[in-house]
Amino acid sequence: MSFQKGNEYWKLGKGNYKHGLRHKRIYNIWRNMWHRCTKPTDTNYRNYGERGISVCEEWKDPKVFADWAYENGYSDNLTIDRIDVNGNYEPNNCRWATYTDQANNKTNSVLIEYNGEKHTFSEWGKITGISSNTIWERIRVRGWSAEKALTTPVGTTYTRLKKKRNK
Repeated sequence: MSFQKGNEYWKLGKGNYKHGLRHKRIYNIWRNMWHRCTKPTDTNYRNYGERGISVCEEWKDPKVFADWAYENGYSDNLTIDRIDVNGNYEPNNCRWATYTDQANNKTNSVLIEYNGEKHTFSEWGKITGISSNTIWERIRVRGWSAEKALTTPVGTTYTRLKKKRNK
């Protein structure tokens, strides 16, 4: 879907073409992105604009942003996500992601490396079938290695202790 001049999505007003996006979700995404990077009064400014994160020059125009979005996989169930969480909002650093994907790509995400792969506790939970809380407890509380935490079947330690007590 394109928002080019003359397209049905454009509205003519007072000699200027307007983007016609004001009541669309894509416009709210653009506006929120713009505000958190440029408006010191925005509640999220300290996490974006204050950290030096900005919006690229071409995306200062919401219709250009909308064109990019529709050409790059935008849908109503996805959110804009910066691939490099310390990088700017620009075409080569943004993608459309699920809420889960975005939650795993945050500045405070803890990555666990095992067998050359790095994933969050949540992602390792899905991969191994072990609860992310169990993995977290094994590594953070018990001090287990990533290998032991990710490969030891759930209940193994408890079962061994129970058998020893019963002997």
